[in-house]
Amino acid sequence: MPIKNLRKYLSKRIIQSEIPILVYLVILGSMAFLWWWRNYNEELAMNFFAELFGAAFTLFIIDVLLVRSKTKRWKRVREDINYLIGRTVNRLRDGISIRAYNFDPQIPEGLDAKKTQSHIREVRSDFLNKTAKFNKEETLAHINETELFTESSYEYFHEKAEEVWKILNVRYADYLHPELVSLLLDLHIELKDLDGHIRQYLKAKRFPKDRVFYENLGKNGAAFSLPKIVQLLNDLKMAGYSDLASSSN
Repeated sequence: MPIKNLRKYLSKRIIQSEIPILVYLVILGSMAFLWWWRNYNEELAMNFFAELFGAAFTLFIIDVLLVRSKTKRWKRVREDINYLIGRTVNRLRDGISIRAYNFDPQIPEGLDAKKTQSHIREVRSDFLNKTAKFNKEETLAHINETELFTESSYEYFHEKAEEVWKILNVRYADYLHPELVSLLLDLHIELKDLDGHIRQYLKAKRFPKDRVFYENLGKNGAAFSLPKIVQLLNDLKMAGYSDLASSSN
């Protein structure tokens, strides 16, 4: 499971260190050895010890300056990328709820737009938390077959998979936390797999004599991929990535 509020955690410091921790460990180990060796040749050992201490101090100062410099330089970009990820996740949560499961929340009367959106998001979260735990049979029973297995849904999930892939391939992606990259990469793969299952289902139109075979192949594949996609989206939301599109409201 991802770190709770991973987005806020990462916002504190974009890069932990520019210098591998192994370098520091080697220097500290060498200093410890020289401190022990001073019993046999104190002058030489302490000269080396002073040199290593100076090197370690210099590396530390440079490292801190680099980290702070890059953090400041990338702050605005980080905020934009975080918003882009959050918006993509939110739209996918909405799209998969409707296209895959025909999610249709009841909207209470008398609420303003902001409270209505908050209510829908809360109900949708409960719904997706439940569907993420569905087994194959439960998923098959709840799939919105007439909407999911269409050219429109194929194009939709293909587009979202490409959006995730573009996020992973922008220059800034080098500074994303490995755990976040892993979640996004898994999401991209599962979305591409879902596209493949939709394609298999649609082959029934091209080969009507084998309609049952291709439809079952597509449905069984989708029943395998959908809970995994929903769980990844839930993990990303728990990590702080699920934003409404910006508006003037």
